[in-house]
Amino acid sequence: MHISLTELERETYKKSPVHRIDGRIKILITLAIIVYAVALPRMDALNFLKLGMLEVYIITLMLLARLELSYIALRFAIALPVGFGIAAFQPFLKQPFIANFTVLYTLPMGFEITREGMLFGAVILAKFLVCISAVILLSSTTSMSELVSSARRMGLPKELALLFTMMVRYLFVFWNMLGRIRTAQKTRCFDIWNKKVPRRWTLEQVGYTISSMFVRSYEQGERTYQSMLCRGYSADAHVYVGRKNIGLSDAFVLSFTMVIIGAAQILV
Repeated sequence: MHISLTELERETYKKSPVHRIDGRIKILITLAIIVYAVALPRMDALNFLKLGMLEVYIITLMLLARLELSYIALRFAIALPVGFGIAAFQPFLKQPFIANFTVLYTLPMGFEITREGMLFGAVILAKFLVCISAVILLSSTTSMSELVSSARRMGLPKELALLFTMMVRYLFVFWNMLGRIRTAQKTRCFDIWNKKVPRRWTLEQVGYTISSMFVRSYEQGERTYQSMLCRGYSADAHVYVGRKNIGLSDAFVLSFTMVIIGAAQILV
C-alpha cells in the first residue's frame, strides 16, 4: 500500500481521547517510555515482561486512538528492518561486557552462535519495538505543527523552533513540487524501473530531478527569506506560541503512564 506524506499527516486529525491529549504530555510520555526501555539491563530475561507490559499499554492507546492498522503496519514495516538487522548480528558477536559465552552452534568459516548473543539481540529487538511503537503513537496522534508548538512551550530554543516551523510549513510544499515533477515525467513515459532503457540514462534523469529540487528549494528559500525581512523579521524575532493549560485529564494520563512504568519495574 502506498501512503503519501499528506495522508500520514491526515491521520493526526482524527477525533479520539488520545488525539485530545496535550502535545506536551504526549512528548513526555514518549520520552519516559524510551528512556525507561533504553535504561533496562542489557542481559536480563525479565526485560521481555517489562517491555511487554509497555507494548500492551501502547497498543491499547493506539486502539483508543482508532488508528488504521494498515498505516501502523506500514510504519512498522519501514522501521523494523533496521532493528532486525542490528539484532540479527548479535548472536555472532562477542560483546566485551559479557565474560563467558555458551556456544550453541559452530558455523563454517569460524562463526559461532552464542546463547548470550541471542539473548542480547532479542533484548535489543524488544527495546527497539517498544521505542518505535511509542514514536509511531506520538507521530500518528500529533500533527507536526502541534509537535513544534508543544516543544516550544516546553522551552525549545527559539532558533530551533523557527527552524522546525519553517520545515513543517514547507515540507508539504516541496512534496507537492516533487509530485508535479513526477507527474511530468510520467506523461513523458519515464519509468525508473523500466529495463528497456539504459540504466545510466535512468540514473541521469534521477540526478536531474534531485538537482532540480535543490535549485527550487534554494529559490523558494530566498523568496521566503526576503518576504520575512519585509515583514519585520530579524535575529531577535520570536515565534509566537499561544498559551495552553494542561487539564486534569492530561495530568491523569501522564500519571497513569508513570504508574505503568513503575509497575513494570517493581512487579516484574
